[in-house]
Amino acid sequence: MSDEFVFGWHAVEAVLKRQPERLQEVWIQTGRQDKRVKSITEALDALGVRWQVVHRRELDERVAGVHQGVVAAVVESREWSEDELLSMVASSDAPPLLLVLDGVTDPHNLGACLRTADAAGVQAVVVPKDKSASLTPVVRKVACGAAETVPFVRVTNLARCLRSLKEQGVWLIGTAGEADASVYQADFTGPVALVMGAEGKGMRRLTREHCDQLVNIPMHGHVDSLNVSVATGVCLFEAVRQRQ
Repeated sequence: MSDEFVFGWHAVEAVLKRQPERLQEVWIQTGRQDKRVKSITEALDALGVRWQVVHRRELDERVAGVHQGVVAAVVESREWSEDELLSMVASSDAPPLLLVLDGVTDPHNLGACLRTADAAGVQAVVVPKDKSASLTPVVRKVACGAAETVPFVRVTNLARCLRSLKEQGVWLIGTAGEADASVYQADFTGPVALVMGAEGKGMRRLTREHCDQLVNIPMHGHVDSLNVSVATGVCLFEAVRQRQ
C-alpha cells in the first residue's frame, strides 16, 4: 500500500494509540523535549518504528499545513465499502447513528464533521466519491484523531446507498432551511442517518428526495445559515440528548 502523511500531535497520537501497525516513520521538530515527545518516542521505540529529530524546514517541505512539530509517514488507511456499512447496520446491537455528508468539499469542514461525529458516537460517516473531500492530511489534522476512529465510507452512488439504508430500517433525516419541522421535533431514538448538504447549495435533489423527513435549525439572529460543521454538531448532539 502507498504511504501518506499524518501531522499534528492529536492525529499522530491517534494513529499510535489505535492503529500503530500503520506507522512507517516519524519526524519531530528539533527543540522539543517535553513529556509529550518523551511519551511518543518511547512508544515508537517499543514498536520498532524509526523516528528522527529534524529541522522545522524539513517538516514544512513534507506537508502543507500547521504540523505542530510532528509528521508521520503511515500506510494509507482503508475506507469502508458500502457492503461493510450495510453489514454493520444489520448486525448492530443498538440503533445505529450515521452521518451522511452530501457535497462537503472543504477539507476543514470534513475534518470538523469527523471530530464531531466521533464525539457524538456516530458509527460511520458516508460521503459520495464525487464532489466530496477525501481523507487528506489536512482533514486528519483538523479531525484531531477522529479520522482514525470513525469508519469513513465513500460510495459511488449516494442515492442507491440511501435506498439500501432505508431498506435496512434506517430513518433518513435531512436538513433544509425551508423545512417546516425543527431538528428538536425529529425523533432520533431509532436507527437514524443524519443527512447534511453542502454549504450554500445544500443537499442535491436526489438526496433530498430520499430523505424521510426534513428539519431545520431554528435561527434567531440576522444570519440565515450555519457552517456545515457547526450545524452537524447541533443536530448530532440533539440526537445524543434524545438517546440518553
